[in-house]
Amino acid sequence: MKTKTFTQNLALVGILSAQAIALSYLESLIPVIPGFPPGAKPGLSNIVTMFSAGALGIWQTFYITLAKAIFAGVTRGLTAFLTSLAGGLLSTAVALILLRNKNNKLGYVGIGIICAVCHNIGQLCVACVISGTPELFTSYGPFLLLAAGATGFLTGTILKYVMPALEKQMKFIIKSN
Repeated sequence: MKTKTFTQNLALVGILSAQAIALSYLESLIPVIPGFPPGAKPGLSNIVTMFSAGALGIWQTFYITLAKAIFAGVTRGLTAFLTSLAGGLLSTAVALILLRNKNNKLGYVGIGIICAVCHNIGQLCVACVISGTPELFTSYGPFLLLAAGATGFLTGTILKYVMPALEKQMKFIIKSN
């Protein structure tokens, strides 16, 4: 019985990872959004990560984050891997804390915004280390924070509406007999 549960859980994590990677790929096809800082994207794959943070365990959620970072590294190089990993780990940790807090009153939109801010902070830390330019925090950081507000609002809103479909998918895969 335990093997079946492990296999079902592994299948669910694999499917969610594939969905996150597919969203990441689709997002790479979006041209630069006017008014957004260069490199800023909507963060659609974070919808899957936030769902996982609220519905699955810690390690499953971190696995999805790692799968997204590896995909970024394979398709866009080492810098993309490092920035994706740093931003992903920080935002995933925050999502796990916020979505597992029973007293949380932020809702998906509030959590989406906070996670987007954390993701950008993680990415900015890596960019500062790689470039040797800590001034990026004061020069580029404020623009990323504004973009995070918009992208976090978007991902939180989308999560709110796709949550029933994601829960249905999870129940279909993890059937209790």
